[in-house]
Amino acid sequence: MTQKNFSIEFFPPKTPEGAEKLRATRAKLAELRPKYFSVTFGAGGSTQKGTLETVLEIQREGYEAAPHLSCIGSSRESLRAILGEYKANGIRRVVALRGDLPSGYGASGEFRYANELVEFIRAETGDWFHIEVAAYPETHPQARSPQDDIQSFARKVKAGANAAITQYFYNADAYFRFVEDARKAGVDVPIVAGIMPITNYSQLSRFSDMCGAEIPRWIRLKLASFGDDTESIKAFGLDVVTDLCERLLAGGVPGMHFYSLNQAATTTALWKRLDLSNR
Repeated sequence: MTQKNFSIEFFPPKTPEGAEKLRATRAKLAELRPKYFSVTFGAGGSTQKGTLETVLEIQREGYEAAPHLSCIGSSRESLRAILGEYKANGIRRVVALRGDLPSGYGASGEFRYANELVEFIRAETGDWFHIEVAAYPETHPQARSPQDDIQSFARKVKAGANAAITQYFYNADAYFRFVEDARKAGVDVPIVAGIMPITNYSQLSRFSDMCGAEIPRWIRLKLASFGDDTESIKAFGLDVVTDLCERLLAGGVPGMHFYSLNQAATTTALWKRLDLSNR
């Protein structure tokens, strides 16, 4: 049986206090023995230095780290330099994304789409990097149609991606249908499910509105009914996400990528409930 990959995502801290907090979070989450930790990249490269520093620190601690690379707002020269730095430091995995333009940016740099970034990484570095790309089970919010979105995903894989990580979702059927459609389009790489724990309803609602992830109506109503009762929100959220993950595991998902939001408690609780360290 193929080993499933379970990984955890962080965002780069913006302050020395945030960096200390992330170290403590990481120490707890490292006990779960994830395959790797990924570190996000701000819009237009706004946290590039923080991403690099965090990734190198994770690697020095003895864990595999995967920086996110965003091509919007980036030049070939700047990307060549950062790829060279990651390669020189022995980083073997990257998450290649189109990324979002920061507000106020007019030009989009030398790349428009993630498949162009994947092609560039392969041309510059050959097979050095294991490249992950993004996938959208509920369709990218800027896609013209679900069919166009699948074709866009297929182009990223054809350009040289090794695997994909999905946007988070709470409807397992959306994931299974997306995988089926991707296979019909000739995509044969592993499609790992992105998992977003539920701990704060207003934050989740804001995230979801921005990225096009659907919160099913029954979940929204239930979360809204708890008001400021954070313990009830967390307990209900843990049940909902555990059930989702169990359905995905039963359906043969090749792995799960947990969006930790730099917090340890909920990801740890999910991991233990699902007994992922023994799968």
